[in-house]
Amino acid sequence: MTLKERRRLVLMVRETPLHRNHLRAMAELAELGAVIAPPVPAFYSRPTSIAEPVDHSVGRVLDHFGLESGAVRRWHQEPSSTAPGTEAL
Repeated sequence: MTLKERRRLVLMVRETPLHRNHLRAMAELAELGAVIAPPVPAFYSRPTSIAEPVDHSVGRVLDHFGLESGAVRRWHQEPSSTAPGTEAL
């Protein structure tokens, strides 16, 4: 019903191992517009507790709904005009 009404559907699939039918169902849902977002811990953020990777996964999913949780640190890129080699001659 959610996809039929064109509302956002995000699936946090956590059960593994996935068998062929799981993968087929997820592929079909993705083709219909669902987002498959497994709660994979992000160790690049160097968590210091068990709660931090959980909060990060939840924060990433909330991003899909436009909700800011404050749990996800953003990567900041330098503006291209200040990147090395882009100075005006």
